[in-house]
Amino acid sequence: MIELILGGARSGKSRLAESRIMQWSDSDLDGGSENVSIENIVYIATATAGDQEMQQRIELHKSRRPAHWQLIEEPLYLAETLKDNNRKGTVILVDCLTLWLSNLLCHQDSRIFLLEKKRFLKQLQDTQADIVMVSNETGMGVVPMGELPRRYVDESGWLHQELAQISDKVTLVVAGLEHTLKNDCADREV
Repeated sequence: MIELILGGARSGKSRLAESRIMQWSDSDLDGGSENVSIENIVYIATATAGDQEMQQRIELHKSRRPAHWQLIEEPLYLAETLKDNNRKGTVILVDCLTLWLSNLLCHQDSRIFLLEKKRFLKQLQDTQADIVMVSNETGMGVVPMGELPRRYVDESGWLHQELAQISDKVTLVVAGLEHTLKNDCADREV
């Protein structure tokens, strides 16, 4: 099962993703007999603390998470990290894809963006783990001034469209309220 959770800044998207996984840890993910144990929850954080304000945001996220969740900090190579944790019975939370996208677009090697995006999308289709991805919906505002901010908005929009096609469930969060955009797994509790 793959779920994409989109929302604006401070919309409640990360909190929803975390609560979704806490619910799953007590329920049967595959409709069979295998329950997800608490040891099988992997949190992939893409943020880097470039300044004190971002460090405070990272600390806020850490304080909300259960300490026993496995944390992997990976700002660039998501596909490789997913591959390393590709096991049935594992739940992976990726927070957040727009920070990952920003890290790639601002990397000194301009080729890394397309390469890593392609690898990530392929790995998602090959994974056995259940995945929840969090990303900022950036395309609902004005067209930004400047080439890099416009590219960022364009690339995030195109990435979200591709992810929505792959995902079993897509949820938009506005003001802490979830709105289901797609649910191809309505036959089981998600």
